[in-house]
Amino acid sequence: MTVRQRLLLVEDEPTLRELLSASLRLAGFQVIPAETGAQALASVREERPDLIVLDVMLPDFDGFEVARRLREQPAGHHGTHPPILFLTARDAAEDRISGLRAGGDDYVTKPFNLEELVLRIQAVLRRTSGRRTDGLLVVDDLELDPDSHQVTRGGRAVALSPTEFSLLRVLMENTGQVMSREQLLDRVWHFDFNGDDSIVASYISYLRRKIDTREPKLIHTVRGTGYVLRRPR
Repeated sequence: MTVRQRLLLVEDEPTLRELLSASLRLAGFQVIPAETGAQALASVREERPDLIVLDVMLPDFDGFEVARRLREQPAGHHGTHPPILFLTARDAAEDRISGLRAGGDDYVTKPFNLEELVLRIQAVLRRTSGRRTDGLLVVDDLELDPDSHQVTRGGRAVALSPTEFSLLRVLMENTGQVMSREQLLDRVWHFDFNGDDSIVASYISYLRRKIDTREPKLIHTVRGTGYVLRRPR
């Protein structure tokens, strides 16, 4: 029997919440509804969802704050937090950046097409799932365990969001090889964000803040081409 993936749907508007719940169930997901930020945080602890569909505008505190508080909680199964897909009527670039910095993995602006939403959820789940590989990835003192989703640098644990983990994994699997933004979009995000590759630069920046906090620096920009993770020379 196929195990249905569990989605936590956080939306305070009752009609939209019911519509989305029904549509996502028809698409094959289990749906756990919530209408406030506090309910969302409690549900993550109790229900262990595979992904959170999170409205930004909530009655107690906004979705960005929910994401920040979630990342401060102990990680769940597989040693990671569930990925987050934000739903919002706010489409300004600074709002999208705020969502990504808060730990979001994708961003859908209202009004949206239900089929597109399902496809985006499936894409996030594909790129953040814990697929098994042949062992530990090691570059200098940086280690990534694909099975346990644990990352350490110099023996100290590094907490990464699911998308940050996926990006680092691709870079480490291709150590010494320059990866273009287009290649990273394809390998990590599986679609092109409508041709906007700035998402790659943003996530490279987030990774550097967590990985390259000590010497030697491992993540490098190749101007006009892309990015490479390489061992110190």
